[in-house]
Amino acid sequence: MKRSFLLVSLTAAVAFLLGLVAADSRSTVDSRGVLARPARADSNPLTVSVGPALTMPATGLGVDFSIVAARLNGAVVNIDAASRGSERSTASRRFQRDPGDDETAPREGSGSGFIIDRSGYILTNDHLIEGADRVTVTLGDGRVFRATVVGADPAIDVALLRIPATEVLPVASLGDSDGLRVGEWVCAIGNPLGYVHSVTVGVVSFLGRKLFDPSLDAFIQTDAAISFGNSGGPLINTRGQVVGITTAISSQSSNIGFAIPISQVLSVLPQLKERGRVSRGYIGVDLTDASPELRKSLRFGPTRGALVEDVAADTPADHAGLRVYDLITGVDEQPIRSDDDLIRYISAKAPGSVSRLTIWRDGTARSIPIRLTERPLPQSARTPGAEPRTVRPAVNQEQAPLGLSVKDLDASTNRRLNIPDTMTGVLITDVDPAGPARLARIRPGQVLLEINRRRVTSVADFRALVASLRPSETVAIFAYDRLTDRRAIYAIVLDSQ
Repeated sequence: MKRSFLLVSLTAAVAFLLGLVAADSRSTVDSRGVLARPARADSNPLTVSVGPALTMPATGLGVDFSIVAARLNGAVVNIDAASRGSERSTASRRFQRDPGDDETAPREGSGSGFIIDRSGYILTNDHLIEGADRVTVTLGDGRVFRATVVGADPAIDVALLRIPATEVLPVASLGDSDGLRVGEWVCAIGNPLGYVHSVTVGVVSFLGRKLFDPSLDAFIQTDAAISFGNSGGPLINTRGQVVGITTAISSQSSNIGFAIPISQVLSVLPQLKERGRVSRGYIGVDLTDASPELRKSLRFGPTRGALVEDVAADTPADHAGLRVYDLITGVDEQPIRSDDDLIRYISAKAPGSVSRLTIWRDGTARSIPIRLTERPLPQSARTPGAEPRTVRPAVNQEQAPLGLSVKDLDASTNRRLNIPDTMTGVLITDVDPAGPARLARIRPGQVLLEINRRRVTSVADFRALVASLRPSETVAIFAYDRLTDRRAIYAIVLDSQ
């Protein structure tokens, strides 16, 4: 459903004034802000854990958050996303950390997520992995996996990932966000500013906050500290159950953060798994609540309902004959108390299905059948595809498979870069932003000295050693960093293809 232009404009202005930004950290290399298109999931069933609540010992707060953290910490993961392209959607820009970011540079970003299924499914934010050519997941025990984007829903900023884990994974238990109350204690776990597995505690400040899309937004507002890098992490109740996904903060205040209700995520999870995208029912009206003042001025009989403010042309509502000032009081024999009630009900219905609206018009109750169509994606979001996403090749094919380019050292280069004349190796001139070397924190300007303990004295040596590497192999790189004047060993895990 869409809102009127005035309401959308007002909401956008409020969001701008709040200065909302995503709680994902961004690389300091060039720019940041990434997201990935959804890919088709496999046919394995997704069995999320809706686990029992924790039994808490008596404390001053009535809850021991050390028990909560111990239960959930292992299921929280760090997510790194990198893109070779500079393209950025409006949806991604609204979560941008720094308005001064370079819009033309390759993008890198990091945030959080949590495991919801032992077969490797992970929930995180859609804006975090938009357009990414590589999504890497690091578990709390240090294991690193290349993740596949199974599905994404830009409308509520949720993405479903999967990692190819063969060992047992810790899983987060999911709760019921519909049962939350304002003032209830919650905690957040994530990787703010790179400080992995940080735990913060606060209360639920507000429920149902609308920030970007008034027809779908129902954010949980909390004063639990959320910072860049928390995006995609869990918001947890005192019973050790995930009740939300942290997604945004206000840049104007240090204690205003927002999370997507987990109940809203669970309602679309089957579609994300099976189809890679979400379809929602749509009728094409602008709605508002029937306030006491409006009911009095318009002489409505019913005390509850969703008031039609406008009807879009060539939509199901238009074809069904809905009019401005119609008060929708029920749908499919279910009472409608507010516009949110109607939006949630219709959005949960399949496009193509038929519903029957009960309306109050000119003092008379009427029943109108209406065939739903698919809700359009917001203009701020990309249209997600259903086909598996393939990683784009390196910009320079000579970078494969390590994802870096090198050149021979000479006296002129050594003087210019202040490299000791006695050092033998090759200068790293370029690193693929979505390649394995970048993930290992190797940077241009370093001097590559050895590959798998074998000396590299020239580009010819480098190419010969690289030619002998195998897919999925872990490669030890010994390199000199002229900025720190130190040598270090790096582990690069090659791609499987």
